[in-house]
Amino acid sequence: MSPIAIAAIIMLVLLFLNVPVFASVLGACVTYFVLNPSAGLDGMLAMQRVISGIQSVPMLAIPFFVAAGALMNYCGITDRMLKFCKVLTGHMYGGLGQVNIVLSTLMGGMSGSSLADAAMEAKLLVPDMRKAGYPNGYASAITAFSSMITPLIPPGIAAIIYGSVTGTSIGRLFVAGIVPAVILCVAMMIIVSKYSKKRGIPRLSEKRASGGELWEAFKPAILPLCLPIIIIGSIRLGICTPTEAGAVAIAYAVILGIVYREIRWDNVLTCIRETVCSTASIMLIVGAASCFSWILTWENVPQTMTTVLISVCKNKYIFLLAVNIFLLVVGMFIEATAAQIVLAPMLAPVAIAFGVDPVHFGIVFIFNMALGSLTPPMGNLMFVTCGVTKCPTEEFLKDSVVFYILIFAILMLMTYVPFISTWLPNVLYGV
Repeated sequence: MSPIAIAAIIMLVLLFLNVPVFASVLGACVTYFVLNPSAGLDGMLAMQRVISGIQSVPMLAIPFFVAAGALMNYCGITDRMLKFCKVLTGHMYGGLGQVNIVLSTLMGGMSGSSLADAAMEAKLLVPDMRKAGYPNGYASAITAFSSMITPLIPPGIAAIIYGSVTGTSIGRLFVAGIVPAVILCVAMMIIVSKYSKKRGIPRLSEKRASGGELWEAFKPAILPLCLPIIIIGSIRLGICTPTEAGAVAIAYAVILGIVYREIRWDNVLTCIRETVCSTASIMLIVGAASCFSWILTWENVPQTMTTVLISVCKNKYIFLLAVNIFLLVVGMFIEATAAQIVLAPMLAPVAIAFGVDPVHFGIVFIFNMALGSLTPPMGNLMFVTCGVTKCPTEEFLKDSVVFYILIFAILMLMTYVPFISTWLPNVLYGV
């Protein structure tokens, strides 16, 4: 058996044993180098590949946007957005469920992380949803699945990583996720409305908010809602790079904290701790996965995969279906960030060879990875949400069936209707 095959098997075994993702991937890398002394490969080279994987200027955007999202949560911005969402959707059936979905959509432009969004809303909304009559499993499912919207809304961290490892325009990826995110938001709101009406879950308000009430709730949320516009606008106009836009987001969050008079030194220190911990966990995976990705390239795996896929898949439609199935299976077992860094550089060139738009393929890839975080046995998003809400996994899965069906339908729509992903980037950036 070849060293690369042994390394891959060891990685999968370690993942199944719940060894941390970065340790599992590094274990596979070390195994490969140990088994290949004749090729002139040694442990020093492995460490060089790990370090070079995280020494990337675009990757600096990750700690910047993580810090900006943390600051937003501690500067009173989440509370203002929550009040606006309640006024906006309070008259709909399943009011708190609708608030959950809309808040995920709006806060996606602040946190950039589905895990952060799910943890925040699980603490903030699920207790009140249970009091309103939502079963714990269904409330948890709404929270987890609505958090899938977050990676699609700029500045999604997944888009930064994908763009960094494939060379795809991060600015275009940011913009490309907006329309799919809106479609997903509306579809989930319709499902929650029908379910809540059927189960008799009360609305927050019996009548629609007046124009004056909407305006009063919207005014405090105007400045936070401007953040995604500032990020996209500054990148599109060439004022700053995506990395620099992350620094701008931090400055903007601090300014809002000062304007709202809610920023305090203890909050700043808490934000720094959260940013360091989140960034460190992401970068450990990024470095390990970058090393494994280099090994795959050294072994000509991408070239072999390209040849096989082109010979097996007769056209791009079959190729996209095969990729969807493959990524969904991978997402069940491998953490999204690691899978993205290893697989994206291999699959993106094949997609381009089949004539698939690179930005369209990027959004499909990112959405697949987000869905993988909700499927057992390695569903991080599912476990984070259930851990906060104390919901048994069986109950969560039972109440998630309708959402799984919806997500698969939207995945197929995004896959075979590229216009959904490419229209807005082409309008703003040109074809």
